[in-house]
Amino acid sequence: MKFKKMLALGLAGTMTAALLAGCSSSGNSTAASTDAAGDSAATSEAAPTAAGKVYYLNFKPEQDQQWQDLAAVYTEQTGVPVTVVTAASGEYETTLMSEMAKSDAPTLFQVNGPIGLANWKDYCYDLTGTPILGELTSDTYALKDGDATLGVGYVIESYGLITNKTLLEKAGYTIDDIKSFADLKKVAEDITARKDELGFAAFTSAGMDSSSDWRYKTHLANLPIYFEYKDEGINSTDAIKGTYLDNYKNIFDLYINNSTCAPTELAGKTADDSRNEFLANEAVFYQNGSWEYVNLTQDGTFTDDDLAMIPIYIGVGDEANQGLCTGTENYWCVNKEAPEEDIQATLDFIYWCVTSEEGTKAMADDMGFVIPFKGAQESTNLFVKEDQEMTAAGKVPVSWNFTTMPSENWKNNLGSALTAYAAGTGTWDDVVTAFVDGWATEAALNAG
Repeated sequence: MKFKKMLALGLAGTMTAALLAGCSSSGNSTAASTDAAGDSAATSEAAPTAAGKVYYLNFKPEQDQQWQDLAAVYTEQTGVPVTVVTAASGEYETTLMSEMAKSDAPTLFQVNGPIGLANWKDYCYDLTGTPILGELTSDTYALKDGDATLGVGYVIESYGLITNKTLLEKAGYTIDDIKSFADLKKVAEDITARKDELGFAAFTSAGMDSSSDWRYKTHLANLPIYFEYKDEGINSTDAIKGTYLDNYKNIFDLYINNSTCAPTELAGKTADDSRNEFLANEAVFYQNGSWEYVNLTQDGTFTDDDLAMIPIYIGVGDEANQGLCTGTENYWCVNKEAPEEDIQATLDFIYWCVTSEEGTKAMADDMGFVIPFKGAQESTNLFVKEDQEMTAAGKVPVSWNFTTMPSENWKNNLGSALTAYAAGTGTWDDVVTAFVDGWATEAALNAG
């Protein structure tokens, strides 16, 4: 199989890497797992006992503890062992390749969309006819390969600029003053000009450490891709033009030049650094997503009155009617090479997660997820509510087109070019080359 050849080649370079997992978005090499095998517990009707076991390789470090807790509840109810291992931020593909080579491989894993599925489809169980598909609110969230359904989207999320409204007001502004890139630039540069007087910066550090750089090489890079696709009337391409890379440069420059640290320091700044700066009231704006809500509010540091999420404006399109970046890159896949009893146990587990009171409550309240299933509970997540309010008001969400990025290698090369540009050791032309030429190169390799 095509992917098995790739897997063998990839393992030669990656087997020396530690399996990375953690309880936060840290880049530390820590493992987080719960093997909840135990004595048989009382079985609920919503969670049937199966003979097998579940091994979930989780993509989302920020929800590690919540998945550990939910797995333990499931095992308590059913007696079915559930192991959750969480890959460190930016290391999921490497970890997945390594884990899939083992005899006791994950029974449940994740791909980010059609590009990710192309690599892993030979390992994906056909979910056609399974109960979980009948719970989807739309077949839009079923990831198909021909007639086979090989993945199921399990969460819809939004990202933008998380805003500390209290600090923004101390600077003399409100979120109503920011409706475009020009507005954002004016506010950010004014805050920088008065940084010593105010005691805070405009933006948290745009960290380019591997735990953080996905926010810029993937999530921020989505904006110029989205607007180009919109112009061209397409939803994927083998040859990106880079029409809006000047706008990409403008927003990245705004971030790195109006931040808590100098651009030359960004290579070593982590996702934790950025979050902690925001928690410490050191910056007004923090590019991240609805998944960060629990981390910002769980200890009482912020309440909903303190926070808002506004769109990432880059100076393109109808900005007055632009919404948050909303979509999914989170598709569950079941490993078809697992033992039959483990496949059934895994199907039972994910069905329980999206239909039971315990599962839907944990996903809505503890994880802050909007799940595209009929039994979903309304989320208490402020950022989710704001996205819904914007959409209801006619603002157009920016779709997640980064799932069409040609490869992880493309993202990594773009991240390296952005890091060098910020440090002054590279140029923006290098970023453009990585973006445009790199896209064509990686797309051609995928097609070969």
